[in-house]
Amino acid sequence: MLTKKQLELLEFIHKRVQRDGVPPSFDEMKEALDLRSKSGIHRLITALEERGFIRRLAHRARAIEIVKLPDSVSAKASGFSPVVIDGDKPDVNPPANAMMVAVDAVELPVMGRIAAGVPIEAINQESHKVAVPGQMLSGKGDHYALEVKGDSMIEAGINDGDVVVIRETTTADNGDIVVALVEDHEATLKRYRRNGNAIALEAANPAYETRVFREDQVKVQGRLVGLIRTY
Repeated sequence: MLTKKQLELLEFIHKRVQRDGVPPSFDEMKEALDLRSKSGIHRLITALEERGFIRRLAHRARAIEIVKLPDSVSAKASGFSPVVIDGDKPDVNPPANAMMVAVDAVELPVMGRIAAGVPIEAINQESHKVAVPGQMLSGKGDHYALEVKGDSMIEAGINDGDVVVIRETTTADNGDIVVALVEDHEATLKRYRRNGNAIALEAANPAYETRVFREDQVKVQGRLVGLIRTY
C-alpha cells in the first residue's frame, strides 16, 4: 500500500519517462508534489525503492528504473512497459517479476559550452563524449551535445550546468530553442523568432532582454531535442 504522496510521485515519474524518455530531476519532483525541500523527495524515493516499485542504478545520474506500477496506475497507463534510463547494467539481479526494457545508449560528442546568457565564442571542438538514450535523438541529421553556461533559459527548464542535445539543422520554426551563431563568432542558446527579415533571440528569463538581428547576422546551427541533468 502506497501513501498518497508516494503514489503521486510514482505517477509523475512514470508520466515524465513516457513523455521525455528520462525521469525528472529532484527539483522537478519537489515542485510537482509541492514539497518544501528535496529531503522529502529522497524519503519518498527510498520508500518506493523499498517497496519494489522503482530501482536506482548505481553511479548514474537520474537513473531510475520503474519496476512495476500499482493496479490503479496500470489501469490508466495502457500498454505500460518499464524503462531503464541511462541503461547501465544494475549491480544486482532484478527480481523475477521485474520487466525491463533497456534504452539504447548513444555516445555524442560534447562540443564545449554554449551560453544561455551573454553569447560566448563559437564552439567547434569536441571536449569529451556523453551517453544519451537513443530515443532522445529525433529526426534526420547528426546530433551533438553542449554544456550550458548561464541562466537565461531557466524558465524553459534549462539550468546552468545542464547538457543539451542538439540536432544539426540550418532552419528553425518560430518558438524553437536553437543554437544560434551570431555574426559568425558568438554562439548562444535561445528561443528563435522570425519577423520578416528580422530574427529575435529570446531568453527564458526576464532578467535578459530579447536581442534582435538582421537575418544575415544569425545562422541557425542546431535545434534542441533533449536535455541531461545531473544532481
